[in-house]
Amino acid sequence: MLSILSSTSSLTLPAVLTAPIRLDVVQQVHKSIAKNKRQAYSVSEKAGHQTSAESWGTGRAVARIPRVGGSGTHRSGQAAFGNMCRGGRMFAPTKTWRKWHVKVNQNQRRFAVVSALAASALPALVLARGHRIEQVEEVPLVIPSSVEKFSKTKEAVALLKELGAHADVVKVSNSRKLRAGKGKMRNRRHRQRRGPLVVYGEDAGIAKAFRNLPGVEVANVRRLNLLQLAPGGHLGRFIIWTESAFALLDEIYGTFDKASVQKKDYFLPTSKITNPDVTRIINSDEIQSIVRPAKDVELNARGRTIKKNPLVNKSALYRLNPYAKTQKANELARQKAAAGARKKGSKKPKAAGKEFLATLFAP
Repeated sequence: MLSILSSTSSLTLPAVLTAPIRLDVVQQVHKSIAKNKRQAYSVSEKAGHQTSAESWGTGRAVARIPRVGGSGTHRSGQAAFGNMCRGGRMFAPTKTWRKWHVKVNQNQRRFAVVSALAASALPALVLARGHRIEQVEEVPLVIPSSVEKFSKTKEAVALLKELGAHADVVKVSNSRKLRAGKGKMRNRRHRQRRGPLVVYGEDAGIAKAFRNLPGVEVANVRRLNLLQLAPGGHLGRFIIWTESAFALLDEIYGTFDKASVQKKDYFLPTSKITNPDVTRIINSDEIQSIVRPAKDVELNARGRTIKKNPLVNKSALYRLNPYAKTQKANELARQKAAAGARKKGSKKPKAAGKEFLATLFAP
């Protein structure tokens, strides 16, 4: 249960704020949908070809690249058109009909938004993202619906100071820096951090009240955008909810066992694993009591398994074929017996007879 500022009422924590947080899904979806606001660009079709040039052909001991005609100037005779030439066109000139947009599946987009909302309810992730919420009483922060009728910036500033959230706006103001690069000339001269995101149920002036505060953004709870919930693909945006917006979350996103009212047949995604501390699970008594003991594997200096060839290494052979030891002993015994038999049966050669020698040395 969450208390509401200067109010005695309380609200139940919506199920969407307890959904599984998948950083990989958020980053992938953010990277894809951020491409859908890109503006097409390309080089001019005429670039590098606004000159008269023709190849000299072969036989003049120069490359066959097209060359500028004429004489009496440095430009005449210079190579043109090619991407390797000074003043030539680029390789594969860019076209405006490049594939700029990326389609993202609806369920993936919803999963990413749900994960970003759940991450915004964890103070550790909000602080890790860089938001100054040390003075904020609780996260998620819910304020009365009467704030939606504010229309003056001074009212919004007073509210943020009362909430202890004004330090986050000051952080944004102090972070404003001149942009490096050509963007200075293209209507994005400065860059700054992100501040709180104010989510409302109905706009009765609240958008005007907060729009002039640096880094503060406002959004309708029915049209939450991942680019605002997780800027840069980083989870943990500091969100200030109005009471009416907070109460609509279960209706918009549903729960784990009840379908959403506004999204047909949509249920919140469930965790693949309830306890993410896998090391603790593996080392628990319940698991360790039934697992087999670790095998004795010989490792080398780098901690890798040593693979031995059984055709060369006897110990590896005997592990694979224990009878090989008996076979080898039998073969050695057979060879020894055969060698003894040959030695016993061998006779000393006799000297050649007189008749043989006479025949051999006959004239």
